[in-house]
Amino acid sequence: MTALSRAVVRFRYYIIAFWLIVAALAIPRAARVTDVLETGGQSLRSTEAQLTRDIILESFERPIVSFMAVVVTGPVPIDSQAYHLVLENLSAAALQEPYIDQVVSYLTRPDPGFVSDDRMTTFFIATVAEPYATNAGQVTPWLRDAMNRRAARTPGAEEYEILVTGGPALDFDSRAVTAEDARRGERRSLIPAGIVLVLAFGALAAAVLPIIIGMFAISCALAAVYVAAAFHGMSIFVLTIVTMVGLAVGIDYSLLIVTRFREEMNRGMGPKESAVRTLLTAGRAVITSGLTVIVGFASLLLTPLIETRSVGIGGMLVVTAAVLLSVTLLPAVLAIAGRSIDWPHWLARRLAWYHRPTAWERWARWLSHHPGRALVIGLAITGLLTWPLLHIEIGLPTSGWFPSGTESSIGATVIERTGSRGALLPVQITFRAPEGQRIVSSRYIGGLIRFSNSLLAEPRISSVRGPVNLGTGMSRLGLLSLYGNLERARDRYPEFFQSYIAPDGRTTLMDVTLADTTSLPGAMEVVKRVREMAAGDLRGLDLVEIHVGGFAAASLDLQEDLLKRFPTVIGLVLAITAAMLLVAFRSVLVPLKAVVMNSLSVLGAFGMLVLVFQDGIGSGILGLEGPTQAIHVVIPVLVFAVAFGLSMDYEVFLLSRMKEAFDRTHKNDLATMEGLSVTASVITSAAAIMIIVFGTFAFSRVLAAKMMGFGLAVAVLLDATLIRMVLVPAFMHIAGRWNWWPGVRIPAEPEGPV
Repeated sequence: MTALSRAVVRFRYYIIAFWLIVAALAIPRAARVTDVLETGGQSLRSTEAQLTRDIILESFERPIVSFMAVVVTGPVPIDSQAYHLVLENLSAAALQEPYIDQVVSYLTRPDPGFVSDDRMTTFFIATVAEPYATNAGQVTPWLRDAMNRRAARTPGAEEYEILVTGGPALDFDSRAVTAEDARRGERRSLIPAGIVLVLAFGALAAAVLPIIIGMFAISCALAAVYVAAAFHGMSIFVLTIVTMVGLAVGIDYSLLIVTRFREEMNRGMGPKESAVRTLLTAGRAVITSGLTVIVGFASLLLTPLIETRSVGIGGMLVVTAAVLLSVTLLPAVLAIAGRSIDWPHWLARRLAWYHRPTAWERWARWLSHHPGRALVIGLAITGLLTWPLLHIEIGLPTSGWFPSGTESSIGATVIERTGSRGALLPVQITFRAPEGQRIVSSRYIGGLIRFSNSLLAEPRISSVRGPVNLGTGMSRLGLLSLYGNLERARDRYPEFFQSYIAPDGRTTLMDVTLADTTSLPGAMEVVKRVREMAAGDLRGLDLVEIHVGGFAAASLDLQEDLLKRFPTVIGLVLAITAAMLLVAFRSVLVPLKAVVMNSLSVLGAFGMLVLVFQDGIGSGILGLEGPTQAIHVVIPVLVFAVAFGLSMDYEVFLLSRMKEAFDRTHKNDLATMEGLSVTASVITSAAAIMIIVFGTFAFSRVLAAKMMGFGLAVAVLLDATLIRMVLVPAFMHIAGRWNWWPGVRIPAEPEGPV
């Protein structure tokens, strides 16, 4: 560390030149990062939902896997000639597009489910062609443009509201909203964060440096993500994480470095000596802290989901960038700037009240006399905040899951009012007979009928479309007669066969439409029920492979995968973090205490997530219409991995100063008091900046980002106040010199309070 510190100061101009070159290379790529990010979460292992999708794509001539829904609301009922003209023109325009395979509307299939009760609103389904189905979101702007162009050429169409929605459109809008919210959150965070930095430093020049480092860290990380996307799928959610975490840790680490540099300058050292001393002390703490955060993100690489793995990669990249910038570029600049960072000097005098340690010294002294009382009160408050976690429900939220205010979400709401929400997210079931046999032969047709009837008996299912549900009221005998000659049946129902019965007759598909009253968690329960049916003893289908897919099935598979890996993620993070702190502080008790205390802040954040989002207490402040009734499984995994590492920042900052004081005085109580009073102002300022950054994202229009921002803000708030200012110093006082065992010899009598 000494060699590194001296090298940074000696080669300061070369280091600055190096980072300027990096900036020139990174910024253009960071600006284009959204072009390579993916929407949605995809498992890296072969799940049943993915297998179902693959079977559909491989088996059918015109597979219905990805489709758009075009919602049309007019000034007159759909039965009018004018409405028919508009609908015909829009349908024809969609069919002319090369990425649309087929169109199903009220005109081609007079299903009441296509029309609202007042008959003023309808929608038609535009199936995305197979070559575009793997990345269907890209066709959204094309289809919207095609609909607008045709509407502009259709007489009277200007009076109709036309909205493009569906799964691909929701994914596309999620991508756009996530990118926009990330930019907006970054802008909104800078001014309040800058105000906190001005208060913390009492100088404008010093306050600007951490913001520059934070922004630079984001640019470097996003450029690295741009490159990494060529080798590993990267989720759009990584944009939010990199922006949030990069701004937070970049500013925090810089705050610690600049604060220590000014402290050394005030002791009479020159700029170069102060920079070296800063790296030996605060720089060591930043590296240790950064490594603990990186461990949290690295644990996400154990998860089987592209979304969480890409967040882990993005998090590691941005924290690495922040650490490198904080211990190379920033000290190099400080060694050159010297006292110039205190400009303007009059401001420091005006803000001197912010740095007076009197209040913190009084608090530290009270804690030294009453550590047991502080520990009991702190644990009681933590337990109260964690209490709601006992009734957490993991699943798909019932509301607010899709980005609000977008064309796709508005269109989905309109379809929901028609009572056909289930048509957008059907449960898909494939049936595959043994090699050389036909699934619609007399051997299996009875089993298909019984399976379909069992589905229709489920109150959460409104309809089933498949080989035994042609809508013609055919009996079993009629179906056997129809499928006795497949070629004749194919000529009679060409569109149906292309989408529901494979050319070789071996595979068929059932589309299950859920009742409008079925929530997303309810849809996952339906998938579980259908899979239980498929795994049971099915008379007539005993040799048939049955697979269940669709949005709800994919969500269920994702949830089960992450819940299986979550204990491993937790164990790995706790073990590696404890081992790192054991090496850094040469103590057994300090790492164990740190792991327990950090876990308390994360558990408290989980409790508040349940209270606000799942139960809806105060959710209106964050822009939610009501309780979500469930927490998506990705959120606890991400909040734990990110918050545990970030909250360790303050543990390392605090313990580093306590260890410095203890090595100098060999008095635990005095070291605890000094460490607390000296770092309290820095920790409070750093936490305020993190809370501002994360809190800004709590008002995002994407529910996952909203939950993440809120959870991280609460975790940091609890950690910087209740945990770091109460529980940790109280425990340090109670443990006495045992805190530093085996690094020191334990006296026969415990040390008394100061």
